[in-house]
Amino acid sequence: MAGSWAGSSAAGSNSARSLNGVTTPAHRWFAARTSVEEVEEGRVLAPKFDKDGLIPVVTTDYDSGEVLMVANMNAEALAKTIELGEAVYYSRSRRQLWHKGATSGLVQEVREILIDDDQDSVWLRVDVQGGASCHVGYRSCFYRSVPISPDGEKPLDLTFTMTEKVFDPKAVYGDTPNPTKL
Repeated sequence: MAGSWAGSSAAGSNSARSLNGVTTPAHRWFAARTSVEEVEEGRVLAPKFDKDGLIPVVTTDYDSGEVLMVANMNAEALAKTIELGEAVYYSRSRRQLWHKGATSGLVQEVREILIDDDQDSVWLRVDVQGGASCHVGYRSCFYRSVPISPDGEKPLDLTFTMTEKVFDPKAVYGDTPNPTKL
């Protein structure tokens, strides 16, 4: 599905609220976190968003297991991802929902959503339409390696593990501001 959502302008606007120690879920699909046992061993989704209303997400290729990217979701983004079967994140730099591929066409079709033991991290296993997930043009956002046990006192030199870009970012994004912030 093409398009994106302006959605929440603040990440935390859809996070769970606590009143007198009782947590109200941020979405109708999310259960209240009532006990450690229920969170860790139960069969209901009760995600824990951080103080900013976000939950980290690791996204991997469904077939190969390759890590494609790490991002964040707020409650609205997680609910939209579940609803659409396509990855929707919360962009901290743009402060809005980000339907992956809405601009580039490189949509991430979600094949599986996993949540960790204490329900404070999400893992998306996806098929990527167009073969890339990185706004720089590479297949993965993890296209450089850091040396282990280096000698010397200068900043470390990174090694490119991918040399071919899947697409030209200028051709796809044009004059859209780069989301990378210094």
